[in-house]
Amino acid sequence: MNVKWEGVMPAVTTKFTKEDTLDLVNFEVNIHAQLSAGVSGIILGGTLGEASTLSDEEKSTIVRKTVEIVDGKVPVIMNIAEQTTKGAIEAARKAKEDGASGLMMLPPMRYKADDKETVTYFKKVAYSTDLPIMIYNNPVDYGIEVTLDMFEELSECANIQAVKESTRDISNISRMKTRFGNRFAILSGVDTLALESTLMGADGWVAGLVCAFPAETVAVFNLAKSGRTQEAIEIYRWFLPLLELDINTKLVQNIKLAEVHTGIGTEHVREPRLPLYGEERERVIRIIEEGLRTRPTLPEYKGLEVLT
Repeated sequence: MNVKWEGVMPAVTTKFTKEDTLDLVNFEVNIHAQLSAGVSGIILGGTLGEASTLSDEEKSTIVRKTVEIVDGKVPVIMNIAEQTTKGAIEAARKAKEDGASGLMMLPPMRYKADDKETVTYFKKVAYSTDLPIMIYNNPVDYGIEVTLDMFEELSECANIQAVKESTRDISNISRMKTRFGNRFAILSGVDTLALESTLMGADGWVAGLVCAFPAETVAVFNLAKSGRTQEAIEIYRWFLPLLELDINTKLVQNIKLAEVHTGIGTEHVREPRLPLYGEERERVIRIIEEGLRTRPTLPEYKGLEVLT
């Protein structure tokens, strides 16, 4: 399937049972909720997907299951977060074999590669596959920034097509657009900067709280892209306390707890993560309950014409 790097692409959570096995029943419930809301793709195996805790077999299972669920409606994107180039190439090969339509790629894990090493890593993986690739640029959390000069070198790889922009610097969108035009699609990767990023020209939003609030997330993006900015702002202001649950070390637990409250997920996480407890849990529940109490009535947001 051709990947259009645009719109809202949820970085979905991986569902587990009490026995710490994959919960494909509740996983399917959530994927259907995303599709119903009008998302443009499904991203698997990211931070929210607890990828570092998944076995290779489990990764294959969730890719294959998602491909089955979406049934060609939207592309399925698998995240690549490996320590070695060899491991990343194999992960890309396996993702394609399992039916993924594209890849999201982090720089090498653990080792803080320099610019040349990082570019070489991305290029070798890109040349090993024909799947389209979105580079995940998140120096805040992962310690390596993919600079504009590095993107210049990566532009020779036709299948490196997009960037998940998580530098927290909104002006980086304008820098990318000024230097490269439309060579790379730009998707906002920070929930609390998503509307601002969209208004500055981002093509899409790799979202987190969408896991619990899919319709509201897609509504904000679509309204902003269609020029109905004030309506988007009003929903976004309501949404912001919830979106802030994504920029936290316990983002997985926070968002899974929100999924429970919206009826499209469970709270089970894989250790060493533990469910929230005590005052921290009470604080997050208060935020979620207030969001549900004041949840806005959404205007019709599907099928809006995108302004260029």
